[in-house]
Amino acid sequence: MINLELDLLRTFVTVAEARSFTRAGERLGRSQSAISLQMRRLEDRLGQTLLSRDPRHVVLTAEGERFLPQARQLLRLNDQILAGLIGVEVEGEVRLGAPEDFATVHLPDILGEFARTHPKVALTVTCDLTLHLIDRLREGALDIALVKREPLGPDLGVRVWREPLVWVAADPGVLERSAVAPLVVAPSPCVYRKRAITALERQGRAWRAAYTSPSLAGQHAALRAGLGVTVLPREMTPADLTILGAEHGLPTLADAEIALLRAPTAVPPAAERLAEFVLTSLDRRHALEAG
Repeated sequence: MINLELDLLRTFVTVAEARSFTRAGERLGRSQSAISLQMRRLEDRLGQTLLSRDPRHVVLTAEGERFLPQARQLLRLNDQILAGLIGVEVEGEVRLGAPEDFATVHLPDILGEFARTHPKVALTVTCDLTLHLIDRLREGALDIALVKREPLGPDLGVRVWREPLVWVAADPGVLERSAVAPLVVAPSPCVYRKRAITALERQGRAWRAAYTSPSLAGQHAALRAGLGVTVLPREMTPADLTILGAEHGLPTLADAEIALLRAPTAVPPAAERLAEFVLTSLDRRHALEAG
């Protein structure tokens, strides 16, 4: 019988999230050499290579990608058992930032469950554009944030969600009334706005911003009024709107990603617990959808 050491699992999860032995060591209070030794012990125990290393980056192997959700689940169960036996309950305020669409669709159930299991934690949620959320993290106004990022862009945070993007309108006829594509978008900077404009310009199609609103509800209202088309995650498309595609003359869109970022300063225990809770919950949701 092979037993997994929880300290080794915690080191693996931290390295996977930090993408660096040095940053993982800083977070865990250990030297880089100690982190490296622990990872070798875990890989020897499993008989699998979990990480691919080079002088600048640490990347999960295919085996590491599969093992990460299971490692998080074991750590979360361990922490819940200890909290129940010892009676130590995490408390304090957590300031979470998230894009409005992701917060509206994916977070309510997760945050509700977290609030029920951690009644002494006060949650403050701020919805904003990704670049504004990153600024708030740097300024110390947020503890953790979920942000949109490009799959092949900068190594920004820990990936927690991948979402197919689609073109959406109330009626395909909105494109037929003008040779210039009318866009319903958020103000710049916005990942989906940039994605829509880049795709149209690559196709050689003219466009104009027909309606601009920072509010997701405002954008939906403009779409229902027939003012234009927009780019949305497929799962977040309202049922009364129409998904458009190549048959309507629109270019294909690559997936976008949601990543979790922690503040550059020390994150309070309650915020760290919420970060782990969100990661584990989204891992579980992915597994259910895949099954």
